[in-house]
Amino acid sequence: MKYDFITIGGATEDITFYTDEGAVIKNKKDILRQSLIAFERGSKIYIDKSFSSFGGGAANSAVSFSRLGFRAGIMTSIGLDVRGKSIVNNFKNQKVDVSKIKKIKNRDSAFSFVLVGKDKERITFSVRGAGDELQITNADLRFLKNTKWIYISSLSGAWQGVLRQIFSVSQKKIAWNPGSTQIKAGFDKIAKYLKKTTVLCLNKDEAIELVISNKNYKNKDNRFLNNIRNLHKIINGYGSEIVLITNGKKGADVFDGECFYHQNIIKEKKRIDATGVGDAFNSSFVAGLERYNGDIKKSMKIGLKNTASVIGQQGAQNGLLIKKNI
Repeated sequence: MKYDFITIGGATEDITFYTDEGAVIKNKKDILRQSLIAFERGSKIYIDKSFSSFGGGAANSAVSFSRLGFRAGIMTSIGLDVRGKSIVNNFKNQKVDVSKIKKIKNRDSAFSFVLVGKDKERITFSVRGAGDELQITNADLRFLKNTKWIYISSLSGAWQGVLRQIFSVSQKKIAWNPGSTQIKAGFDKIAKYLKKTTVLCLNKDEAIELVISNKNYKNKDNRFLNNIRNLHKIINGYGSEIVLITNGKKGADVFDGECFYHQNIIKEKKRIDATGVGDAFNSSFVAGLERYNGDIKKSMKIGLKNTASVIGQQGAQNGLLIKKNI
């Protein structure tokens, strides 16, 4: 079977809880932590409501591709536990191929606690669990050769070996949304992979962190680093063909080495939960490039439509649109 997209990375159960008791603190002096949510030390925090759903960057993206009408599969690792079974059953219900999911003995499946504040923004606390055990075998490489796109999300564990294997697959379109572990490792550790990336997806904070991890730019001031076009020019210079940077309520920007593209957000009818909006935009954008023969403007609009839908429902996957609704 020929696949359109194979996603690689995490699959989790997300336990989401809502509270209005946190205080938002502006922290502009720290370029990497410009907005914080704080709670009184030693206090007991009242939770308004909580939900359990499915998440993980690779999982959310695989479901997104499948709902948009593409043949999608996932490479991830889970534990031999009830949570792992639920994760697999969800993929089957969403028509995502599960044949390359690794089942790991003596490790629990990954899960996250997602705190949603009064402004509907969130903080995610992740437990990697079996996700740390993901490896790419020779059989997996043969599987990857039978797909149009490889889509990489956050990786943990022996992630450098995983990236080395993935990028050894020649003549494939690769979209990459690096996780915090890869971003914190810095430019020197991932530069060789950036050169082979077709579409690099980042949010603004990640873009800033990636830029200042390069010794040539570490002393740039906050005004320079908060300029999206500056970030684009530097990161595009690292070698990726297309760089996408999402910027929350300010929308998204794309640079292909020649032209800049900006798209404002679509005002959502209701704002319930921002969990998974990055995955929704990034995967929808890449799906649009495939469907519309590289048309960046159309692809950005698909991303924003899906984002507006996801943010209006609880969880990272519940609001993902199907093809006919796009």
